[in-house]
This record gives sequence, structure tokens and C-alpha cells, in this order.
Amino acid sequence: MKPIKYVFLGALMLSMSAPVAAQEEKAAIEQAEQLIKSGSPDAEKEIKSIYKKNKKNGEVIVGIGRAYMEARDTANARVYAEYAAKLKYSPAYVLLGDLAALADDGGGAAKYYDQAIYFDDTNAEAYRKYAIIYSRISFQSSIDKLEQLRSKVPGYPVDLPIARLYDNAGKIDEAIKYYEKVGLDKMEARDLAMFALKYNLNKDYDKSLGVVENALKRFPRSSSLNRVGLMNAIAKEDFDSALNYGDRLFNKSDSVELKDMDFVNYAKAYIGKGSYDEAISLYRKGMEVSQADKDAVNNLRKEISDAYMKKGDFNGAVTEYRAYLDNTSNKTASDYSTLAEMYYKHAADLQGEEQIASIKQADDIYKELQERFASNEDVVAYVLNRRGTLNVIMDPDSKQGLAKPIFEQLMQMMEAKANRTDSDNKKLVTAYRYMLSYDLLVQDNKEAAKAWAQKILAIDPENEQAKAVMAL
Repeated sequence: MKPIKYVFLGALMLSMSAPVAAQEEKAAIEQAEQLIKSGSPDAEKEIKSIYKKNKKNGEVIVGIGRAYMEARDTANARVYAEYAAKLKYSPAYVLLGDLAALADDGGGAAKYYDQAIYFDDTNAEAYRKYAIIYSRISFQSSIDKLEQLRSKVPGYPVDLPIARLYDNAGKIDEAIKYYEKVGLDKMEARDLAMFALKYNLNKDYDKSLGVVENALKRFPRSSSLNRVGLMNAIAKEDFDSALNYGDRLFNKSDSVELKDMDFVNYAKAYIGKGSYDEAISLYRKGMEVSQADKDAVNNLRKEISDAYMKKGDFNGAVTEYRAYLDNTSNKTASDYSTLAEMYYKHAADLQGEEQIASIKQADDIYKELQERFASNEDVVAYVLNRRGTLNVIMDPDSKQGLAKPIFEQLMQMMEAKANRTDSDNKKLVTAYRYMLSYDLLVQDNKEAAKAWAQKILAIDPENEQAKAVMAL
């Protein structure tokens, strides 16, 4: 009778005192946390005293271990994790797994998480962490593990950690599929922002905005959500909405850490509304925020140059673009070509000698590009074709023959190619047409002009100019 009585009373006391016990456990853990944070020389002794009072209480022991881990004292954290593991307490193995993960021991971490599941096959945290750590080894095994959790704890929202796994692996379509299963009301701001971003990356901007707008009702000051909203509005060229999202991100979000692309996107909203000075001001603020990242700062110089160009301030645009080039270590052909085209486009706003001087500046830049990329045939061919056109503009009656040596070099390159592309043939026809006009109009040599016409017709049989010359 006596043993049965004690069993009955023990169970009754346990059920009645559970809330009190939980409070006592919480108090013990908080006391240990404070002692660790205090750095007191007696802290370790007092924590051992707490442990002795709770030798059979896995929750308290793991709580002490986690407090040590958060204080970056992994040695003591392991000691208490192992104390709790001796009790076959599942969360103790989760803590041991976390410590292994901190030590970059993925295999060890997975092993401990698996042990945690062995001692409690409903420990959702163990499943989730196993899936995350093991995804580097076998992605499908991680998914299978989470599906196993679904069967063990039917009501657990497994679709969300699966979505996160696919998200982290860069599998956008699969991530979207599982995010869609979760339900927006069951996700926190971080997951909602990631879900919206996946739609954005798939260029499904309306769906992305739908997630953002719904989520902002619950998390109006989420910087991540406002950031994705701004990205979508810019992609849709809805600049009024973009200005609204930009204001929310910059001025009405909590714990916002602004990035260079935030300044770029917000500035684009102002550019879309024709407010170039405001955009330039934002770009410059972005340079201040990103000063530690030289590449980000330099890209912002390029954006400022573009804003000046749109504003019609050519001098400002060229000044900023040259600063961009000066700070670019690996200059591309496109970098030089962009500067050359800036001078060419500016020439359209000029007349007379000023116009010729601007085109000449473009030609000089292309010449520098040709010299720098002399070993790249595609770049040289493009440059020769462009320089030929510019020199024709500077010498419209071809009396100076400025374009002649350029097109001759282009012809030599193109004719030597065994397998010419359509683009190559178009360049060749452009060169032939110039030579045809030069021989016909400047040299008054019909026979030479007809020879060029025949070359043109061999590539472009319907070319009207060549046909007309052959009829002379």
C-alpha cells in the first residue's frame, strides 16, 4: 500500500506544483545567467551550488550550459551539457550539437542532434537543426528529416523550415512552393521578407508586393519588408510607391541598417520623378554610409554620373564618371565605351567646332580602349566600327579621309575571320560602303566603287546602294 500511495502522491504533487517548478527553474537559470555576466570571481562556485540543487533537473542544467555558451565560454558550456546528457535529456544533445556547430564540426553536430531525436522523437528543435547542418552533406536527407518531424508531430508547421532550407540553398521555385503552404499569418517578419524577396527574384512583382502589403499590417516598421517593397516598386517603375517605401525604409523602420543598394533604389525613385538633386544627395549619403566598401562607393559615383547626365549637367556627369574610372582597378571595355558615348551624346546638344571637339573626345577614348584591349578581337572590331562612324561624322564629305585607315583595318580583321557572324558581316558591309563612297565621290573612280559594290552584294544581295553603283 505504501509504495502505491507514494506514487499517487508524487504524481499529484508533480501536477500541482508544475507551474511553481517552472518558475523555480526559470529563476535558477536567470540567477546563473546573471552570475556569468557579472564576471565575479565567485561566480563559478555559486553556479556549482545551483547545479547541486538541480542535479536531476535537465532544464536548469542545460540553461546553465546555454548561458555559458552565450558568454562564449564553450568549455563550461560543454561541461554542463554533458551533465544533462547523462540524464538522457534530449535538449542536452541539442546544446552539444550547437557547440559542435560553433566549432565548425558539422558531422559532430548532426550526430548530437540525431541523438536528441533518439531520446525525444518530438523534439522539433533537434529536427530543424539537424536538417540545417546536414543540408551541406545531403540536402534531400535534410528534407526527409523534416518530413519525419511532420509524422511525429502532426500539428508542427514543417513547411516553414523546409522553405527556409530551399531558400538558403538558392532553390527559389521550391522555396516559394513551401512558403505558399505556410500561410502569411504563421510567419514572422523575417520569413515574410524572404518569401516576398523570392517572388521579386522571380520577377513576380505583384505577388511580392501582395506579401509585403499584407505583412506590413502586422510589421509596419520592418526594414526588410519595406526594403523589398521599395525594390518591387522600382522594378515596376511605380515611382510614387517607391518614394513611399523609401520614406518608410529610411525614416519609419526599426533597427534599420541601410545598405548602398537602399540608397540606389530610393534615389531611382526620385530620378523617376525628375528630382535629380534629391537623388544625387541620396547617392552621396550612400557613399558616406558605405565608405568602408570601396567598390560600393565607386559604384555610387557611377550612379551620380548617370543622374547628372539625366539632369543635363554634362560637366558634372563627366567629372563623376572620370572619378569612377580613376577608382576602378579592373576597367572593362564597357567602362571606356560608356565614357566615349557620353561625349558623343553630348555632341548632339552642340554645334560647330564644339560639336566636333566633343566627337573627337569620344574618338580619342575609343582609341585608348582599342590600345588597352588590343588582344581582344571582338572589342577591337567593335571599336573600329564605332570609330569609323565617328570619323565619318567629323569628315562628312570624306575629303580628309579620316575614316579610311580605320575601316581598312576593320576590313582586314573581318576578311581574315574564317567563320564570320551576322554582326561581323554587318561591320564589313559598313566598311565596304564607306570605301565605295570614298572612291566614288572623292576619288571619282567608278571601277573601284563597283568593286566595293560587288563585295557588298556578296553579303547583302538586296543592298540598294550597291545596286545603284553597279548600274552606273
